[in-house]
Amino acid sequence: MAQTILHTAATRTIADHGWLKSYQTFSFGMQYNPERIQFGALRVLNDDWVNGGKGFGEHPHDNMEIISIPLEGALQHEDSLENIAVIEAGEIQVMSAGTGIYHKEFNKNRNEPVKFLQIWLFPNQRNVTPRYHQERYDTLMKPNQLTQILSPDKDDQGVWIYQNAWFNIGKFDKGIKTDYHFKNKDNGLYVFVIRGDVKINDQILNERDGFGIWETEHVTIEAINNMEVLLMEVPMNY
Repeated sequence: MAQTILHTAATRTIADHGWLKSYQTFSFGMQYNPERIQFGALRVLNDDWVNGGKGFGEHPHDNMEIISIPLEGALQHEDSLENIAVIEAGEIQVMSAGTGIYHKEFNKNRNEPVKFLQIWLFPNQRNVTPRYHQERYDTLMKPNQLTQILSPDKDDQGVWIYQNAWFNIGKFDKGIKTDYHFKNKDNGLYVFVIRGDVKINDQILNERDGFGIWETEHVTIEAINNMEVLLMEVPMNY
């Protein structure tokens, strides 16, 4: 029988720094909850809002797969590998921190906020050579279908990471149903509702809710109203 866990939007930790408002599904920084450390290999899921012209100064990372998905606005990235890039809504960025990398990121626009998901996954290989990868996915999306945006395969659609994980995103009209079949039966699936309301099997989820399900091989997704959803399939043994 499938196992599940529900993290409603209202139960997330809020870190408000004035220039940054971060809604954190799992423990992050000074905010610690022993019951909300991770979901399998999924360690961080932050829903960040950064004011115009503001951002994160240079800071280090190592041995983590760090993914950014802008939802509104544009995020500028600069790192110690000499990458300089702007990531906009409809794109996904991954940074394999590996042996160590420094980076900074800030709102490209001075007059409007940038809203983005910051996601960290534990890698399946430690101390790899740091790398950066960015792809546009919105041009691949079709109405009422899931679109793969991340996988462990360098030759597959979307960005790739050092982990047996698959991300899919989709926009669905009210009443549309679809199924998601796990790539690996030992994985879990974490669902994050970007917009609207959705039913996963028998569980109703509202905007910005998170829902984990494992010990099953597929789920049924139904749009209660027009909605956008992110699916993150990850290994559970972490």
